[in-house]
Amino acid sequence: MALTPKDPLLSAARVIIVLFQALVAFGSGALVVGIPILLAVQDPLTERMRAETARADFIFPLLPVIGMMALFALVLVIGFLFLRHLRRIVDTVGQGDPFVPENADRLTAMAWLVVGAQVIAIPAIMLLIHIQQAFEETNPSTDAAFDFGGILLALTLFILARVFRQGTAMREDLEGTV
Repeated sequence: MALTPKDPLLSAARVIIVLFQALVAFGSGALVVGIPILLAVQDPLTERMRAETARADFIFPLLPVIGMMALFALVLVIGFLFLRHLRRIVDTVGQGDPFVPENADRLTAMAWLVVGAQVIAIPAIMLLIHIQQAFEETNPSTDAAFDFGGILLALTLFILARVFRQGTAMREDLEGTV
């Protein structure tokens, strides 16, 4: 799967995508490893927070924090899969044949991954509010909001998948008549 050397943009895109995949994989792994570590240091962490906040009744919100870590790790896994599909599309472009049925399937999968990440954001926001309430005595404030950009990205990817399916079908029809 060698990229054509005459297109440095595709080569750079592939390098950047692979780099992002490595970062996302590392981050996801760190979160998964961090969960048992957090379980092990829960009591000292609670004692330290009690001392720093002068709140004797403070209880570290262990389950919500672990839930946030798990959800964020899941979002990172989704990001890794998204980037894998994108890298494979870039590879087909580099090979000079992007209008293949697999790319339409990849774009559709990428769209569903974006939708999945948007769905995961709902319980993540609820957990974030719960965690903020544990650390603040007043009502928590969060900048978390519904991400219309993510929904727009998913719609764009679904449409592009149809474009690629149509382009593939048109090319097959053209090749059949020649």
